[in-house]
Amino acid sequence: MIRNTSVSWEESPVNSSRCGLNLTAWERSMDTMYTYFYLLLFIPGLPLNTIALWVLCRHISKKTKAVIFMINLTLADLVHILSLPLRIYYYFTHTWPFGRGLCLFCFYLKFLNMYAAIVFLVCISLQRCVFLLNPFAARQWRRRYDLLISIIVWVVVSLACSPFILMRSSSSAASSIHSTHTIYNMSYSLDVTSPQGYTKLNAAPLSTSPSRLTTLSSPISTTGGCFKDLPTRPLPLSQAVIMMALAELFGFFIPLACITYSSVRIAHSLNRRQTQDALNSSARSRLQSVTSFQEDKCQTDGEKQRALRMVLSCSALFLLCFVPYHINFLLYLMVSQDVLTHCATRQAVLQFHPVSLCLASVSCCLNPLLYYFLTAEFRLHLTRRTSSFSSSISSPTQRVPPHRLMSVESTFSDRE
Repeated sequence: MIRNTSVSWEESPVNSSRCGLNLTAWERSMDTMYTYFYLLLFIPGLPLNTIALWVLCRHISKKTKAVIFMINLTLADLVHILSLPLRIYYYFTHTWPFGRGLCLFCFYLKFLNMYAAIVFLVCISLQRCVFLLNPFAARQWRRRYDLLISIIVWVVVSLACSPFILMRSSSSAASSIHSTHTIYNMSYSLDVTSPQGYTKLNAAPLSTSPSRLTTLSSPISTTGGCFKDLPTRPLPLSQAVIMMALAELFGFFIPLACITYSSVRIAHSLNRRQTQDALNSSARSRLQSVTSFQEDKCQTDGEKQRALRMVLSCSALFLLCFVPYHINFLLYLMVSQDVLTHCATRQAVLQFHPVSLCLASVSCCLNPLLYYFLTAEFRLHLTRRTSSFSSSISSPTQRVPPHRLMSVESTFSDRE
């Protein structure tokens, strides 16, 4: 049986009578941290993602592997980046004059960006792995398949994240809950207090009288509150646990397993190929055969090395940005249910939650760097455009011959 405890940054933290925790000052410092963190994220994130989207859409060959997934990943990052000024304004002024609809939309974009980024990283990793292990499938694959997969990803992720804003509605629908269910007040905050947008499960069941439910579903007293201060609806405890379990399963454990599987399979294939090549090379006697064999070997090994670097980079980005948040979410759930009773551990879990949220947003700036360092054609075009811009400033009469640019682009496209 799951117990219920009060978990709230705005009120008393998790069972404060047990540990005597008082995180009010920490919450104020977190508002300041969010302000400066989002500002530091917005300044490089906007130009990086804008340039990345421009290069990917205008100058990358259609044959380049995973380019469609990279474009969609960049779109997800760019949309979230564009919403950061509103978050900065709110955490700096503690007022929200832009209307409830825009507040809910910005709140929703945080979840949408995080889970869309996770899914598209998985798509990039799996596609690299499958194409490398099955070259025939790579030759038969069509660009429209990537487009179809991307559309499905957006639809599924958008629908899966919709409960996060539906739970923030302040309509009178909450009063229609029948008294046959035990209702628990669930504060649904992403930005300060809660894992996966859930803040508290109060110990005492709430009265299901219309007057009590109206009070719970009404907006908070703070004028213009947004994000962590959004009012919430009460939710049955069993439904809340199911929602959190599904979010962890499909948003963390399955993607982690897919990325890990891709990395292991590519590394195993590369090691096995090197072992077989070493045995086969010793049996070759003619110089021409050895030379041809070595050329084929270098080309195949080079492709596998590039694929392995791409998948490992996706794994590293996933581990850095998303694993801390989802692990902290599980620990937070254990704290909220008094499974973890050690006071220092409970306080550390509560205080690390805002940090894990910030790490999840860092992916918006790291993804463009992933494209630059791991995609040769992306690096070529960005370097060429930068050099062309510098040359036009220093010497407007100098221009790079078009046939030379096309020749170099073709070379890098073949390498990808």
